[in-house]
Amino acid sequence: MQANSGSGKTTLMERMIPAFVMEGLKVSVIKHAHHEFDVDRPGKDSYRHREAGAAEVLITGARRRALMHELRSAPEPKFDQLLEHFSPCDIVLDEGFKSESIPKLEVHRPLSGLPLLFPCDPNIVAIAADKPPRTPLPQLDVNEPKTVAYFIIDYVGFKVSAPIHRTAVAVNV
Repeated sequence: MQANSGSGKTTLMERMIPAFVMEGLKVSVIKHAHHEFDVDRPGKDSYRHREAGAAEVLITGARRRALMHELRSAPEPKFDQLLEHFSPCDIVLDEGFKSESIPKLEVHRPLSGLPLLFPCDPNIVAIAADKPPRTPLPQLDVNEPKTVAYFIIDYVGFKVSAPIHRTAVAVNV
C-alpha cells in the first residue's frame, strides 16, 4: 500500500485480509519500518543473546514463532531477499516499500490536504479513497475493504474458485 502516514493503510489491510482468507488464499504481510524499531526488550533472554553476539535468535511457542536476525553492520536486505523468508503463500501484502517496482494501491484521504502520489509513481494501479479523486485510475472505496480485496484478486489474475497452488504475488498496499 502506498500512502502518506495516517491515511489508513494499516486499517485497510487489516480489514482486507479476512476477504482473502475467506477465498482460500494464504496471505502474508511485509511491513517496512521507516525508523528504528525493536521487537525485543532489554532484560529478556532473547535480547541478552543478541547483545552477546548471536546472529539470529528464534523465539518459539505453541502459537507463533519469531526470528530476529541481527544485521549489525550489514546493509538492509532488499525486498526480494526478504520475500525468501516467507513460507509458500498466495499473496504478500506490503506496506512501506515505496520504491519497489511492484503493483501498488494508493490510499488517499482528500481531507488530509496532501497530494495524490500516483502521478509520480507509475506502479500505482488504483486508488482507494473516501472521496474519489479525479484520476484515470480505477477508484475504490476505502471503506469497502472486501471490494478492494476483490479488486486485488482480479488484478493479479486469481480465479477464486481455482485450486490453490499459485505463485506468490507481492502487492504494495
